Amino acid sequence: MHINYYNEIKETLVKNEAYKKVKDYSKNKSDLNAYYEVGKLIVEAQGGEKRAKYGNKLIKEYSERLTKELGKGYSKRSLSLMRKFYMRFSKVQALPAQLSWSHICELLFLNDSDAIKYYINISISQNLSYRELRERIKLKEYERIGYKEELEKPEVNTLIKNPIIIKVDNQNIKLDEYALHQSILENMDNFLKELGIGFTYAGSEVKIKIGDRYNYIDFLLFNVKYNCYVVIELKITEMKAEYIGQVTKYINYVDKNIKEPFNDKTVGVIICKKENKFILEYCTNTRIFTTTYELV
Repeated sequence: MHINYYNEIKETLVKNEAYKKVKDYSKNKSDLNAYYEVGKLIVEAQGGEKRAKYGNKLIKEYSERLTKELGKGYSKRSLSLMRKFYMRFSKVQALPAQLSWSHICELLFLNDSDAIKYYINISISQNLSYRELRERIKLKEYERIGYKEELEKPEVNTLIKNPIIIKVDNQNIKLDEYALHQSILENMDNFLKELGIGFTYAGSEVKIKIGDRYNYIDFLLFNVKYNCYVVIELKITEMKAEYIGQVTKYINYVDKNIKEPFNDKTVGVIICKKENKFILEYCTNTRIFTTTYELV
């Protein structure tokens, strides 16, 4: 029986290599289909999924034979990943043909099916390389999303993570607001990606006049996906009630003096060192969102 399974696996891999030489543009889809089928055959050869979790002797045997007959690329680890690929994705969704096998390998060690779906979606929508995907997983991006229930129909706040990761030169030094502000400016691309999809930079320390006093918006962003300005207020302390009032004034100012009639209403994000859930419970402004930050 093993010989029959081995021949089927070998034939699948040989066909895949031949197909990729003819149609290089669809090699990702060919790889995924072939490796999924190989994973399925391995599971069946090992006597089903329950036994497949423990049966590595057969994989070692197949790996040695395939390497001898077909060359490199079919190590014991590679075949184990193909087996894991079948076992994991037979329960998740249709194969994401837009992703490469390298992307898939980054996903195979995640146990949460919702997390896998999330990382598949952002890899495709944001055209992430597998190295970029690896970094997102390493930084636990999915776990830091505070509005997971809205992922099916996302709003501008949906992908705002908690905490936000802010890159600094030395994370052991206690930074004041100015130094933290400068660190964000120096790593603005990373900051925008941390916030989510569609954020663009519109200004820093934007000077506005409210009544007889001048105020400064820490960061003014624009979200092209949701067609709205986003006021960012940065604090190095715990969340305080007055911050909500401050940001409310800022977003009202932007609505009145900066945004165009065809833009949606401005939203505000308060990034602070520590949350205060009691204050948030009594925040009635649905256009203000809060999160914390972590230095790396």
